[in-house]
Amino acid sequence: MADQTTLESLLEMGFERNRAEKAVANTGNQGIERAMDWLMEHEGDPDIDEPYVPPVGNTLGAGDSQPSPAQPTVADTAEGKDSTEGGDMDLDALGGDPKQPMTEEEKREQVKRLEELMRVKQAERRERERAEEVEREKQRRKQGQELLQIRQKLQDDEMKKLADHRRKEKMEDKMAKQRVKEKIARDREERAQKFGGGGPSSMAAPPPPPAEPSPSSPTSQGPPPTKKEYDECRIQVRMLDGSVLTAVFKAQEPLAAVRVYVQMNGNTPEGQDFTLLSPYPRHEYSELDMEKPLKELGLVPAAVLVVTKK
Repeated sequence: MADQTTLESLLEMGFERNRAEKAVANTGNQGIERAMDWLMEHEGDPDIDEPYVPPVGNTLGAGDSQPSPAQPTVADTAEGKDSTEGGDMDLDALGGDPKQPMTEEEKREQVKRLEELMRVKQAERRERERAEEVEREKQRRKQGQELLQIRQKLQDDEMKKLADHRRKEKMEDKMAKQRVKEKIARDREERAQKFGGGGPSSMAAPPPPPAEPSPSSPTSQGPPPTKKEYDECRIQVRMLDGSVLTAVFKAQEPLAAVRVYVQMNGNTPEGQDFTLLSPYPRHEYSELDMEKPLKELGLVPAAVLVVTKK
């Protein structure tokens, strides 16, 4: 059975002439399978349907610029039928028997075989594309997992830094409280040594100044008495539950020392924020007042303060 040319086979299968000619030319007319592979690989090219323009001196299916009698060109093969019917060509000059035209049955068999080959090639291509898609999905998931791990590590590092910062703050707060406790203890020892070993609650208030006799008349009033200076004051603190704390403080100590003393010796719940107020005349002390000396606030030589919730 004579074989069709590659170009005719592609045209029989329904390919456009421009595509078929390009496939034959670009594969060097090396067979229908190579041409079909080229068509499937380049079917997405933007110029695939443009007319094929062969190079100067080149003919589709020919390896050299001039065809030899032993190797007819694609055009000669396609026109073999007409040449044979003319009967003017010498068969011996061609170097062999001319190609015989295919019967309809042979053409159908050839097209069927080529269509089956195309289906196999397309199936292989789809399988290859599916494998590439699976591989791309694996890479995408791998990159997503790596990105998630990086984000998790950054979050862990941030949480660790935050925990270290909070731990440092707690340590500094603890050390500050310890320094206040040590200062209170030193003040107690100094007061105990000064007054003969009594505790803060047993300190007696200094005696009030003797009352001056009231003058009989404004005209007989003498020079004003000299005001006594006190360097200590006795503070009585009434707690939230009604209990009372009493202590003696330096006149130049800030009101904050009284609040710390209440925190350390009172029965206020831990974490309970409170403030101090004077019942008469009623005055609630602010945070700025906490830095002022007791003498400046008028709490010398003795005063009563009340603990109240903020």
